[in-house]
Amino acid sequence: MTDQKFTGTSTYVATDDLMMAVNAAVTLERPILIKGEPGTGKTQLAIEVANSLGRPLYEWHIKSTTKAQQGLYEYDAVARLRDSQLGDDRVHDIANYIVRGKIWEAFESDTQPVLLIDEVDKADIEFPNDLLRELDRMEFYVYETRQLIKAGHRPIIIITSNNEKDLPDAFLRRCFFHYIKFPDAKTMEQIVDVHYPGLKKALLKEALNAFYRIRDVPGLKKKPSTSELLDWLKLLLAEDIPPEALRSDDSRTAIPPLYGALLKNEQDVHLFEQLVFLNRRSSQQ
Repeated sequence: MTDQKFTGTSTYVATDDLMMAVNAAVTLERPILIKGEPGTGKTQLAIEVANSLGRPLYEWHIKSTTKAQQGLYEYDAVARLRDSQLGDDRVHDIANYIVRGKIWEAFESDTQPVLLIDEVDKADIEFPNDLLRELDRMEFYVYETRQLIKAGHRPIIIITSNNEKDLPDAFLRRCFFHYIKFPDAKTMEQIVDVHYPGLKKALLKEALNAFYRIRDVPGLKKKPSTSELLDWLKLLLAEDIPPEALRSDDSRTAIPPLYGALLKNEQDVHLFEQLVFLNRRSSQQ
């Protein structure tokens, strides 16, 4: 267990409650389960924790077809069959066909690592439960080679979820949970300052007003995220868009310029245009 504390980094604005949650999970030696809207920095958190504490990082990005066993190891029977047909001497040692997974790599780290299990909710519902024993005991057995693999150092395990499906209760009991709230305007200013230091206050104010105004539209299929705000600001700077072009009372445009960085489907664009039209009509009456 590390005595160091995570305090954020120069490139990642971590709120006090997020830093407290990470450090609590490290103290308890439990995985930390991070939930939150897409684009709120869940995956990036693991990278920044590793950088902040000077730890190696192992990233396991989960897909819908991922099986828990793949995090431990896989036996490549196809490669062994091919080599046997070619008369390769490697076939006599089955260990040549054992492919280590990210959990195995993390267990063998010379120093305490950070292990990211990213978007755990994408996999089958049984996926989290299939890892309970290994993550509890910090060991697993390789049946093909009759090896017991034990963690040299208990990893700092960060598990992310986009809430696509409910996770099993047995899995949740073993985790320290934290929900990353969407940043308020003050926190968002700090985040923007990290990426665009020296951004003119007038442009930042109008951009944030427009951004949160869009997010507040009821019925949006996809609310714009932090990463999309940063993309939008990059475009505003590149095109030298003046602050007044972003104001909600500007009657020359229905939606902010370069809105394609914020609104990602035609239903949301149409919804926002309708709302702006209704607001204008009511203000003219």
